[in-house]
Amino acid sequence: MRILDGVIADRGSKYAVAGGPCASEDAAKAFIKELKKNKKFAKATHNTWGLLLEGAPIKNDDGEAGAGMVILRMLEREGLQNHIVVVTRWFGGKHLGGDRFRHVQEAVRIYLQDLNENGGP
Repeated sequence: MRILDGVIADRGSKYAVAGGPCASEDAAKAFIKELKKNKKFAKATHNTWGLLLEGAPIKNDDGEAGAGMVILRMLEREGLQNHIVVVTRWFGGKHLGGDRFRHVQEAVRIYLQDLNENGGP
């Protein structure tokens, strides 16, 4: 499990991104459960994720409507299959409006760059 913490901060909200190899929806649920063993992630406002499986993309917005689709689109563009990416947000008290989608996108971009630079999954 690769975790990049504190990748974005805006108006009190903080973001982290995590990911790793994942081959099924059950494995995705197990990945989230493992991530939430870290109390910091368990207390997060949102743990949104996306996973491209062979012919069956799956996602979970975890209350951040539309964020899972943003993650899926980026994984599709990258061609990264069987790899879950989770964007975590701790709400800071101020609504971010459309900026929250840009932050999700930027968090995934940071994750993919780190993955490519530091040796794949």
